[in-house]
Amino acid sequence: MKVHALLASAVLLASPAVFAQNDLCQTNLQEIDDNMATSTATLGEPAKSKVEEYVQQARQAQQSGDTEACIAHSTKALQELKGPGSSGSGGTAGSGSGGGN
Repeated sequence: MKVHALLASAVLLASPAVFAQNDLCQTNLQEIDDNMATSTATLGEPAKSKVEEYVQQARQAQQSGDTEACIAHSTKALQELKGPGSSGSGGTAGSGSGGGN
């Protein structure tokens, strides 16, 4: 009886982490879908092709049950959509007022 209780506890403790990863994968793909309509108009061709490739890889990974790969590919697509420097500190380099002289 104790073995069953221990096993049930382990399953319940591990399940939220699995669901959180699945949610992140799905959330990333939804965010990409939401941004594609507006971003593709301003996105240049090399970047647009990369985004489409990452999305395709993420969806394939999701269908095959590889949540980590889905998250990795969808995160890359989001970074590409947000433009250069999006994975950095969030600051905008070169946009200061420049009072050096």
